[in-house]
Amino acid sequence: MQNQNMWRTLRHMFWGSIFNCAQLLMETSLYETDFYGWTMQQSKLLALGKLDGLDLANLIEEIEFLGKHKQQELSNRLGVLIGHLLKWQYQPQKRSRSWQVTIQLQREEINDLLADNPSLKSYLDKALLKAFRLGLALILSETPIKKSLLPDVCPYSLEQLLDCNYPDDIDVEF
Repeated sequence: MQNQNMWRTLRHMFWGSIFNCAQLLMETSLYETDFYGWTMQQSKLLALGKLDGLDLANLIEEIEFLGKHKQQELSNRLGVLIGHLLKWQYQPQKRSRSWQVTIQLQREEINDLLADNPSLKSYLDKALLKAFRLGLALILSETPIKKSLLPDVCPYSLEQLLDCNYPDDIDVEF
């Protein structure tokens, strides 16, 4: 009788392990083959409180990616803004409505991004360093201006970058 119980327990443990492995393989496979389906599955499991069925490794990776993506978006938008402000400053004879709208739009998008993600404000100083390099690359690729004529550090403060009235002539009519 004792041997029978032992075998029954071992058999239960074995099949339970097989089932858990199969479920894990299915989840990983779904993640790799149908990302949207995987997200819907994980969302449903979370909503139902079925935490033991979650694909934790991939969920952690995706959540971290979302945060980094927001940081990257902030840096990129600041870079486009800086690049266009530099063009505005260094090529006044070529100013256009397009540059003006790009400057305004980037400011609006940056402000929206910061309003929706307030903790990104702690990343602003780091983003500004990266954004200045991106802005320089933009102006160097789109204008004949030589790098030696451009500043080595960002000439704009965060306040200026986000100020919709900076520079003073940004509202000129075209």
